[in-house]
Amino acid sequence: MAIQTVNPYTNKVVRSFEEMTDKAVDMLVAQSAKTFNSWKETNYEQRAQILHKVASLMREKKEHLAKIITLEMGKLIAQAEGEILLSADIFDYYATNAAEFLADKELKPEFGSAYVRCSPIGVILGVEPWNFPFYQVARFAAPNLMVGNTVLVKHASMVPQCAIAIEDLFNEAGAPNGLYTNLLISGKRASSLVADKRIKGVSLTGSEEAGASIASEAGKYLKKSVLELGGIDAFIILEDADIDKAVEWAIVGRINNNGECCVASKRFIAVEAIADEFIEKFKEKMSNLVVGDPMNSTTELGPMSSEEAAVHIIDQIRKSVDAGATILLGGTRSDLPGAFVQPTILTDLKPEIPAYYEEIFGPVASFYRVKDEQAAITLTNDSSFGLGCSIFTQDIERGKRIADKIDTGMVFINHPTWTQADLPFGGTKNSGYGRELSELGIQEFVNKKLIRISGLSDPL
Repeated sequence: MAIQTVNPYTNKVVRSFEEMTDKAVDMLVAQSAKTFNSWKETNYEQRAQILHKVASLMREKKEHLAKIITLEMGKLIAQAEGEILLSADIFDYYATNAAEFLADKELKPEFGSAYVRCSPIGVILGVEPWNFPFYQVARFAAPNLMVGNTVLVKHASMVPQCAIAIEDLFNEAGAPNGLYTNLLISGKRASSLVADKRIKGVSLTGSEEAGASIASEAGKYLKKSVLELGGIDAFIILEDADIDKAVEWAIVGRINNNGECCVASKRFIAVEAIADEFIEKFKEKMSNLVVGDPMNSTTELGPMSSEEAAVHIIDQIRKSVDAGATILLGGTRSDLPGAFVQPTILTDLKPEIPAYYEEIFGPVASFYRVKDEQAAITLTNDSSFGLGCSIFTQDIERGKRIADKIDTGMVFINHPTWTQADLPFGGTKNSGYGRELSELGIQEFVNKKLIRISGLSDPL
């Protein structure tokens, strides 16, 4: 895949970039490893100064950075500005809390004393996706830099200007050369880079296929990996839910980021008692979405990230319909010139239909009606993915009981699955392993070193 900016609103190439040579990459890895030797000796306050400055610059340049996001992958401009602010919050969060999160943990052995100390492990490679080009990088880079690691980032080939802009922020913040390094290389080369002895761990957010490739290489070379992959999050509406509010959140859950979100609500599961009311109101709101220019503040649904993505979604819809699914709304391309897909609702889905188990990364909602609560739980868990889930009910205790039975890494009650700096993010099953954000996110690439003090006469 070429490394280039293609505006998905027009499908026109804006700018192309040369891929880095093997020699250039080798020099950058060497610099990152060299910088690690000095960065690991800094204290938390020194590290925090850099991260706080990056956060400040992000807020200062919010409008400019947001326009780059929208230009490269089609995110609505208001949501792009929101992503910049969220990313800044993540940098500030780890700069403020890392010392507490990584503090020595005192142990109480029968004899002598002991404690666990968190130490950095070296250069960490991050392979990051295009759909949240600043946020995904922030949640990888911020905790690792505060640990004392250095980071290499292989960003998605369709957002090179976002990738360069992030590195520029670090340079402007006074980061030492090699602390944060952007690699303009292909995904295949990123997988092979895992073998480099100077790289001590790898984190990937992306597809199952990319995750399997990276995890295979990491396992082969005995390196720690963290994977955040796909999801087909369920959105359960129970008979006691506030239907109007559930519909409002259903639109947000499905259409946020133009539907191109791993934790987007993708399967809408309504119990029979309220299924008709929910789908009627949900369909009406979906059909009235304003589709158009993502730079326009009145637009509610922009283009897909690329023409390839739009074509793939339509192919998934066609195959599902051929297998027996029904199109309740949409199902075709928009008449606009860019990479647009109409808001779509699919029904009559069964296990033999692709949309039943595949992730559709766009404004396509799958609707299911089920008999009762237990049927909703069973359907939710009938998936190879396990990222997030939403439960809408006015009985919070009931919602919590159901949450315990859901096989996902995250369950939100009366809210679509979403993210913030102080909440752990991650899934189970084919949605990956490991966690990002919160205190859990800073513990992934750390050497938890036991230091034991014994008296000379203490027994073993």
